[in-house]
Amino acid sequence: MRSKPTDTGGAFAGWTTRRWLRTGVATASIVLAVLGSLGGWAMWRTSQITADLVDRRSPALIQAMRVEQALVNQETGVRGYGLSGRADFLQPYAQGVRDEKTALGRLRPLVQGDPRAAADLAEVEKLAGTWQRRIADPVSSASAADAVKLATDRAAEGKTSFDSLRRAMAGQQAHLDGERAAQARQLRQAQTLRNWMFAVIAVLIVLLAVLVFEGLRRGITGPLGRLGADARDVARGRFDLSFTGTGPADLRRLAADVESMRRRLVEELQVSEEARRLVDEQAEDLKRSNTELEQFAYVASHDLQEPLRKVSSFTQLLQRRYGGQLDDRADQYIAFAVDGANRMQNLINDLLAFSRVGRVHNDHRSVDLEEIVGRTLDDLSVTVEETGAEITHDPLPTVVGDPTQLGTLWQNLLSNAIKFRSPDHTPHIHISAARDGDTWEFAVSDNGIGIAPEFQEKVFIIFQRLHTKDAYPGTGIGLAMCKKVVEFHGGSIGIDPAYKLGTRVVFTLPVAESESESETEAVAEPEPGAASGAGAASGAESEAGTASEERGTQP
Repeated sequence: MRSKPTDTGGAFAGWTTRRWLRTGVATASIVLAVLGSLGGWAMWRTSQITADLVDRRSPALIQAMRVEQALVNQETGVRGYGLSGRADFLQPYAQGVRDEKTALGRLRPLVQGDPRAAADLAEVEKLAGTWQRRIADPVSSASAADAVKLATDRAAEGKTSFDSLRRAMAGQQAHLDGERAAQARQLRQAQTLRNWMFAVIAVLIVLLAVLVFEGLRRGITGPLGRLGADARDVARGRFDLSFTGTGPADLRRLAADVESMRRRLVEELQVSEEARRLVDEQAEDLKRSNTELEQFAYVASHDLQEPLRKVSSFTQLLQRRYGGQLDDRADQYIAFAVDGANRMQNLINDLLAFSRVGRVHNDHRSVDLEEIVGRTLDDLSVTVEETGAEITHDPLPTVVGDPTQLGTLWQNLLSNAIKFRSPDHTPHIHISAARDGDTWEFAVSDNGIGIAPEFQEKVFIIFQRLHTKDAYPGTGIGLAMCKKVVEFHGGSIGIDPAYKLGTRVVFTLPVAESESESETEAVAEPEPGAASGAGAASGAESEAGTASEERGTQP
């Protein structure tokens, strides 16, 4: 037996698949939300540092350098005007003043919130204002001669003042550049952190996917696969294989239910096997009983034929020789003996014919029912002529069957229809045929005396009669013979209860699939015992004797 994995139990033993899935989805959602939050934070931080560097630090340094450039241009222009007195040197100065105002207007907002940068800017503006107030403005606004004299007088003060301004601007730019470099380092660190964080997130997502897959495999697909494999093994006949559930609680309950079903099936199978064994034993008993009955029928039809024939012959000789010489009672006794012997011989012959159905004549081939019915009407021509019976029929098909048995079937049905005619009018008999799917449905309708509804099933039982032998002679085996022939050919037979004008016998035969179908040759079952020449002759007589059968016995 296949080894089964067992559950470890524990606190999670009672969890169902739905609970496991809910917990797993909730956990995965929380993990993904946390990872998403961390990734978003890393992206936000990188974006903030990048924005601060691009929008504030670098522009502030650039504008500080532009302020320096503007002041240098102013100093160059003022110094040139003060040395030469030429007015064209004031153009760089004027342009520097405009550039300074523009650069300072852009720089002030960029250093807001940064005390150090704001202090540096204030220091630069203070020194620049001092230099402009003491040197640049007076020189630039003076006439050429005065400008030269004023510049000469204040040359030392101007140099000292502008050097201080240069040092202040250099310190400002150094501070701004240091802050920009620090911000750039923070940006690189934030980018590195972001990249590592996204790598960790990717690894965690892959790990989460692996855990989910492995959890589904172990908790759901694995147990279901083992359960399905066990079910297939049981379906292939391994009924001793038990189901041991693994995984969530509901899958274990499913395995327990399947195991209960398997045990019930095993019990039912054991009961079925026992019943089959009993049926086989009964079948063997029935087969043995049938064999004994067949042997008895042959003994009755063969071994008893000769002594019965002697009894019949000698009682007839006794009747012919001594008839009229004894008293009336002796003649009556002799007549009883002759009649009993003759009826006994007819019963034996009919019993032999009945036992041969499906056993002796079993030559299945295509049979034209038009030809079979034609031969039957020829055999019954004398009876038809004597009774004035009118027999008509629809076009009859070709079926697959044994021609001898089918001939016996039609002879019994037609002879019965003529025999049980109404004394008030001429017998009319009609044979109809209609196809219904894979079967042909035939009906033999007459206007005879009919059959009461309560006897319509009984007439197909062997030796059953509805009338005395004085009213209608026969052995009561005709319709039983018809039933056996029809059922041997795979059909059914019965009396139509809706037909009230007489009797209508309805029976079915399978449709022949093709005229070119190979004829099925069945090997006849060997007769138990050897038949003597006299017995064979009597068997031939019994085949012909079935034409005068009864519809049933007297109730």
